[in-house]
Amino acid sequence: MQSPDSTKPAPSIVVTGPTVERQDEILSPEALDFIAVLVRESRDAHDALMLAREQRHRRFAAGELPCFLPETEKIRTGKWRVAAQPADLLKRTVEITGPVSRKMVINALNSGADCFMADFEDSTAPAWENMVSGQVNLYDAVRRTIEFVDAARGKHYKLNESVATLIVRPRGLHLPEAHVEVDGRVVPGSIFDFGLYFFHNARELTERDTGPYFYLPKLESHLEARWWNDLFIVAQRLLGLPVGTIKATVLIETLPAAFEMDEILSELRDHSSGLNCGRWDYIFSFIKTRRADASAILPDRSQVGMTQPFMRAYTQWCIRTCHRRGAHAMGGMAAQIPIKGDPEANDRALAQVRADKLREAGDGHDGTWVAHPALVALAREAFDSEVAGDNQLDRLREDVEICASDLLEVPTGTRTEQGLRLNIRVGIRYLEAWLRGVGCVPLYHLMEDAATAEISRTQIWQWLRHGAEFDDGRTIDRELVERMIGEEMDVIADDVGDEAFRRGRFDEACKLFSELCFAEELAEFLTLGAYEILKSN
Repeated sequence: MQSPDSTKPAPSIVVTGPTVERQDEILSPEALDFIAVLVRESRDAHDALMLAREQRHRRFAAGELPCFLPETEKIRTGKWRVAAQPADLLKRTVEITGPVSRKMVINALNSGADCFMADFEDSTAPAWENMVSGQVNLYDAVRRTIEFVDAARGKHYKLNESVATLIVRPRGLHLPEAHVEVDGRVVPGSIFDFGLYFFHNARELTERDTGPYFYLPKLESHLEARWWNDLFIVAQRLLGLPVGTIKATVLIETLPAAFEMDEILSELRDHSSGLNCGRWDYIFSFIKTRRADASAILPDRSQVGMTQPFMRAYTQWCIRTCHRRGAHAMGGMAAQIPIKGDPEANDRALAQVRADKLREAGDGHDGTWVAHPALVALAREAFDSEVAGDNQLDRLREDVEICASDLLEVPTGTRTEQGLRLNIRVGIRYLEAWLRGVGCVPLYHLMEDAATAEISRTQIWQWLRHGAEFDDGRTIDRELVERMIGEEMDVIADDVGDEAFRRGRFDEACKLFSELCFAEELAEFLTLGAYEILKSN
């Protein structure tokens, strides 16, 4: 990526999306020019990375396995550390995440969590209105002017005096923003989300003694981390900010990235604030990466927990890697949500969250994620019982030693009819909500987003592809799955009610989900096909 050349003609940029309230303020000529320069400076490298991904995925589909790269061994064995962290990122005991809707932004910032990850990716369906209004909401949140009135409930929402540190997750490298074109081509959604937020808020944030902080999703290699680092350098220079003003935490949520943790931290050395164990996408990536391997068939999703050996290896290796480099190692998402009207079930759910957070703290994680404000205090209590200071960066975990086979160990368990039926219901109901522009959905006492829906559909694809069997010996074949999809559509109709079912987009969601499950080749992301429907709404 080259530095911007002010002598070049201004890039042409076209916005094709429908008008959204305050769009002219967010998509100002200056902001669009900034986006256009970022796109021009990074597009060739982005194209090369997407081609490299495609080629690597083909090799995985043919049976190749990820490995520790011999050409980067010196990085893994070298003695180096990431740059020092800003004061408001030293303590990240509890982070809450959620979509960029106005009410959610206020509630999350007020939740008592140390940080709030405002998510343009897995928990936000990328409808044009969501993307633009999300930027408006963050613009107001940074300036502490954000308010929301729920007229139906007669409730007024505004920020407390003390709020969480704001971190933003742009879309992954694979997702486009179809409503904006530069020089006749749609822009990457990652650049659109990052660029708009950075342009409007970077200086304001630094003046308020914080900074432009980001979470980077779906990385599959250190070369993709290098692309982000180059983009950061260009963006900072364009606004006259010092290199290192940006801080970014990378989600290790793909199996290939687990083999390149050191390299990813090294590429982002001046900008790194650590790694996060994105557990749900990681399970999805495990299935996708090992799609061709009949010996790597997973059990029911509910049985693939954090105590499975391959998950233990991945999380503990993350802690050791990060702490050796002076970077935070963040734990994963507790997807449970409070269960109203059933105290016993609610107690069981909270006990699961508590045990999960105690395990993370005991292992050496510096903090953790929750999806619901009601879990913030519980997660903090669990960590505070194990951790004395702001973090555990001094716990080097030199006792942890893993090899490639540890990261590749197949989880054990059973495949059940109940597990298949749950995958169908979750997949279809999530897709239906996504097609309506809702990216984060409470289903069956869990907060579901794109990552958990990805597990549902890839698991069914994998079981069909390899003729897997239930625990009772029945083979999982197309006829059986088609019958169960029909039966579960009836269950969904009962769950949501006839009127909501008729008004919803369940037929479209069922069609798309079925196509994904029965496809000859595994689709890389369900959101790519669904986006074609969403953007035409």
